[in-house]
Amino acid sequence: MADETSTHRSDSRSERSESGPRGPRTGGPGGGSSGPGGRKFFRRKKVCKFCTEKIDAISYRDVRLLQGFVAERGKIVPRRLTGVCTTHQRRLSLAIKQARNIALLPFAARF
Repeated sequence: MADETSTHRSDSRSERSESGPRGPRTGGPGGGSSGPGGRKFFRRKKVCKFCTEKIDAISYRDVRLLQGFVAERGKIVPRRLTGVCTTHQRRLSLAIKQARNIALLPFAARF
């Protein structure tokens, strides 16, 4: 009886690993499913807004600029979503934190 349960478990694991709980996987990382015409989805590389517009200083007083990099909940949006380079992301986060401290930007969303 112990043998039957152990073989049953290994069978169910092998079935799950092939197709998964939601069915067989399609597409690869970042590829997604193929759209109309069998074309794969192509994500354009994001370019740093501050580098392209040659903005050197990111001021904490420029609230309109900073609000674009803060989510509705009040969180700073990560680099991988905004496309900002590393150096500008660091300056941006410092400016956002300064603006929060003097109440130009909210720490959290209002409910």
